[in-house]
This record gives sequence, C-alpha cells and structure tokens, in this order.
Amino acid sequence: MRYFFVFCLSLYVISCNPTTEKTQQKNLPNILFLFADDFTYDAIRALGNDIIHTPNLDRLVKNGTHFNQAFNMGGWNGAVCVASRSMIITGKSIWRAKALSDQWKKSEMHELAQESWGKLMEQQGYQTYMTGKWHVSIAPEKIFQTVRHVRPGMPKDFFRKGNQKGYHRPKIGEADVWSPTDSLNGGFWEGGKHWSEVAKDDAIDFIEKSREKASPFFMYIAFNAPHDPRQSPQKYLDLYPLEDITLPKNWLPEYPYKEAIGNPKTLRDEALAPFPRTPFSIKTHIKEYYAIISHLDHQIGTILEALEASGQAQNTYIFFTGDHGLSVGKHGLLGKQSMFEHSIRVPLIVTGPDIPKNRSISHEVYLQDVMATSLALGKITPPESHEFKSFLKLVQGKEEKPLYPEGIYGAYINRQRMIRKGNLKLMVYPKIKKVLLFDIEKDPLEMQDLSDQLEYRDTLLNLFDNLKQLQIKMGDTLDLSTSIPL
Repeated sequence: MRYFFVFCLSLYVISCNPTTEKTQQKNLPNILFLFADDFTYDAIRALGNDIIHTPNLDRLVKNGTHFNQAFNMGGWNGAVCVASRSMIITGKSIWRAKALSDQWKKSEMHELAQESWGKLMEQQGYQTYMTGKWHVSIAPEKIFQTVRHVRPGMPKDFFRKGNQKGYHRPKIGEADVWSPTDSLNGGFWEGGKHWSEVAKDDAIDFIEKSREKASPFFMYIAFNAPHDPRQSPQKYLDLYPLEDITLPKNWLPEYPYKEAIGNPKTLRDEALAPFPRTPFSIKTHIKEYYAIISHLDHQIGTILEALEASGQAQNTYIFFTGDHGLSVGKHGLLGKQSMFEHSIRVPLIVTGPDIPKNRSISHEVYLQDVMATSLALGKITPPESHEFKSFLKLVQGKEEKPLYPEGIYGAYINRQRMIRKGNLKLMVYPKIKKVLLFDIEKDPLEMQDLSDQLEYRDTLLNLFDNLKQLQIKMGDTLDLSTSIPL
C-alpha cells in the first residue's frame, strides 16, 4: 500500500511539472513575429544593400531562410498598413478583409475574431502577446490575451493641425526646421522613450515572464519604424553621411501618372518632400530612413539576445517582415501607394529549429502567408474562410511547388490593379486607360515599359485575362473591361 501511495504521488508530481505539461502540449514551438512598418525589400545589408547597417537582421538572414519575392496585396485607402495588417490578422484577402474590417468598425460580428490569428493560437494553448502598432478596426484585446502599448498608425502629434515641420522638406537654401533627433518634436519620442525601444522593452519583459509558464508563446511585436516621422538618435544618423548616399537608379523628379494612380501632391506620404523631387531632398530622406532602420535593427538584436538568454531560442521560430514597402524617391514617389516593387515587395525572413540556414527562395508569396505558416507550426487547422497559404514545407525544403502559380494580385483603391506572374508584371491604371508591362527579371527596377511593343501584345492580353480571373477570386468588383487600350 505504501508503494502504491508513493507511485501515485510520483504521478502527481510529474503531472504538475511544467516541463511535462509542455511536453504533453504536442511539443509546440514558440512563435516570435517581428513586424516592421514601411520596410522595403532592399533595406537589409545581407540582401544586397552595401550602404545600410543592419547587423542583427543580417544575422537572421544568415541563420535562416528568406523569400526574395514576398508581397503585400495593396490597400483600400492611403493607409496601406490598415489593409496589410487586417489581412494578416484575419487570414482573408484584401477585399474580404475590408468587408470584415467595416463590420468591426460598427462593433458587429466580433465573434468572427475567434478565427483571427491570435485567437486561433490561444485556442491551441498558446500564450498570446501583442505590443506596438495595431491599426486594425477591432481592439487588440479581443485578439490577444496580453496587450501592451497599443500605437496608432503614426504619432498623433506629428500630423496635428498646424504642425508642418516634417513636411515639404528639405529645400536647398532654406533652413530645415525639422530635426530627426529632437525629442521635443514628439513623434516617436511621444511619451519620453522612442517607440521602437518601448516595443523592445515590452518584448523582453514578456520573454522573461513566459519562462514561468509551461505553454508556448506567440508574440506579435509590431514596430512603427521605419514609418515617418523617421526619427532616431544622432549616432544612427552619423552612420550615413549625405555624401555617401546615392540616388536610386529609378529616381525621378516627379512620376508623370501620380494623379491618375491616386498619388497626388496632397497625399500625406507624398507631401513629406517638396515637388519636384531634388537629389538633396531624396538623399536626406534616404539617410533618415536608413538611420531609423539601423536603430530598429539594434532593438531587434536586443530582443534576440534576450530570447537566447531565456533558454527558449532553440524551440522558437522567428518571422521578420514589413507590412509593405516604400518608395523613398524611386519613380518620383515617396510612399507605398503604388504597385511598383519598392512599394509592394518586402523582406521575409524565417528562422527556426529545422529551417535551413543562409538560404534564399524565389517562389512568390504574400507576406500574410506568415499567419498560415505559424498555424501549421502550431498544428492548427485553419478555418475554411482563410485564403493565405502555409509556406512551411517550402522553407523546410520538403516541397518546391509554387504556392501561387496563378500569379500575385495587387490593388490600390480604384486607381491601380496589378498581376505579377513569373518574370512578367502588368500594371493597370483604369482612370486613364493606361497599362505598363515589365520584365522583372531583365528590368528589376521597372524602368522599361514594354506595353507598346508589338512582340509583347499577346503576352499583355493574356496577363490582362489572368488579372480579371484573379479579380473574381479576390472579390474585386472593379470593372477593367475598358481599361486596356486596344
């Protein structure tokens, strides 16, 4: 009898042991999602940019696998981040995500949050955590168990009425009243500490506390950087003397179709620099863009160090990407409201226990496929309503089949549509019946429009038909039938 008691006591102790409990939870891995804002695909040194300093993102690239063809679908208003973030939280493509977002704005159908990223992870036993930029129409507390320092699309004091210091600058021969290092300007120093540093502190705090619990974690760390106002401490700006900054090869003083595509001078992003664009103003914006990225990179490095110190790194998958890209002078544009590569394409890096190191994948994916991939890692069956796909087998090297053989779809309000298929890309500007055709492989900077070349006529028409088929699939009701010049 005494032995039976000891045996039962042993079972009790084992069952109460956190390690055993975690083992019983299918050995699920931790998920750390690092989300940047306005982060274009060529802003990491390890991915080919010889000017920028990103040692910690470089380390992720070398320790993992990255997609060099990852895209955002576009946006339904000037704040493209709203669409991007709504898609990744809901698993729905752009127009269905918009419909759900509109319902949430009216405080309706909140039960559909049960199919959101955070809730699905929670239902599988994950600790779920969010900090930083949100910009989705439902409160983050309805999606995540723990929420810290929820940030808007950008600091409110930066675009309040009467504050124009950060706009239409800099101009040659005029004093620049904006300083990216002056914390008195508010912006990302609103509250006393740079928002990237706050997000870093929040992440480290949660990593330390998560050790006390047996269940795995899902962390959604959303930085506002490198969105404007592009502010950072002086030592990061000092990394980039203006004379070392080169103009993009596809720089233009102005984009000739800016009005037709919904990028007028009054669009907030485009108002950051004067018209026409000058080499001086664009180089200054690039300098400040690179500086805030280097500051962000340092915060990410500190988070990675804390993860290593916690002893949890070996069972953690890390995803890094941005919600969309940014022009910063390319094609004469400043923002992300276009279908050019610099605005829709982002870096997408994955590291983890069984992820090959220093590997690049050229298959086209959407950045929102991160959600479906994390569900696969958590052994979660996605709801039928989800439209994005897991690339887990691709990054694990178990599969080479493309996820989207039909091509990548893109849209911006009712002014632009795009299909990218293989090495070809068709952009449609319906308001002026203008189409652009690029061979991305031969012309990655999209400087040579092939749409008027007779030899590409059949290719163009086929792509146009493919685009209309994708419109149907995405629930896109914009009529393009008269948009192509015949």
